Amino acid sequence: MSKKSASGSHPSAEPRVHQRAREIQQFGTVTHAFSLDLEEPVRLEMTEQLNQMLADSMTLRDLYKKSHWQVAGPTFYQLHLLFDKHFDEQVEIVDSIAERIQLLGGLAIAMAHDVAETTRIERPPKGREEVPVQISRLLDAHLVIIGHCRKLADRAAKLGDQGTNDLVVSDVLRTNELQSWFLSEHLVNEPLVYADQEGSKAAD
Repeated sequence: MSKKSASGSHPSAEPRVHQRAREIQQFGTVTHAFSLDLEEPVRLEMTEQLNQMLADSMTLRDLYKKSHWQVAGPTFYQLHLLFDKHFDEQVEIVDSIAERIQLLGGLAIAMAHDVAETTRIERPPKGREEVPVQISRLLDAHLVIIGHCRKLADRAAKLGDQGTNDLVVSDVLRTNELQSWFLSEHLVNEPLVYADQEGSKAAD
């Protein structure tokens, strides 16, 4: 190979591996989104808030997969399937939030160690926990995201960022509310085989 080819002066079929260079955009900044009628301070604030929501949603997504793998007991089959269904829905939410951040000219948080440093969701142990604890952890995580959704939706609307408002309400909030409902019904203390006769008498 000639020196010119090795230096990249001419096209070459030789792979150029182990490349490193400076970042072309620093995290926490926004580029000029020429197609959006939103000022830079608005886009900076929205991308920061969306990255927090993204980190929490990625953590919830992974918490669902952990629960899917480790669930045990009489309700194993239905919860095994439910947890995986909710995982898939959270995958879609994560992608939608990340794309909104990029559309606003920002950078979406991506790597696991960065997510772990950013999320506000409590870290679970590595080991297996009982089903009620698994569900409670998931519900607590949902509450973190739902509370943030309500605040961010109001703030985005106030700043005129209707696109972020729509994403947060239509995709993130409504999905998390629905998933929370499905989970919470599994914590109702209802008998599996015999009806609560004593409770019926007391009600009469």
